Amino acid sequence: MADVHTPEQRSFNMSRIRCRNTKPERIVRSIVHQMGYRFRLHSGNLPGKPDLVFPGRQKIIFVHGCFWHMHRCRYGRVVPATNTDFWQKKRKATVERDRRNRCDLRAEGWDVLTVWECWTRSTEERLIPRLQQFFGGPS
Repeated sequence: MADVHTPEQRSFNMSRIRCRNTKPERIVRSIVHQMGYRFRLHSGNLPGKPDLVFPGRQKIIFVHGCFWHMHRCRYGRVVPATNTDFWQKKRKATVERDRRNRCDLRAEGWDVLTVWECWTRSTEERLIPRLQQFFGGPS
């Protein structure tokens, strides 16, 4: 199937994809704040610039988009119809960078949780229990 957009339209659309303050990230921040935890955002002095950093607890949360970070869910398994090789290489490089960043952070003593975009669609059954477990039980 051919792309329904012109290259200029596709480029414009791609340029509007944000890496910070995304809807899934705002959902996670809201829930964590309601749980009583305070955090720092996008700490540039740590590998991968984590989305939420809890310095006193030595904990970090990354909020990843399923497509861009190739989650195993149905959203992450989508294969682009055009320029497939380019996108597969780009997405695989993202996954490899994520792996390196997690390893580096764990080596520095940080506890790391990756929250997937699809988890934010069912907060009560998927996201909140995982956050409670990450922080050591209900708060």
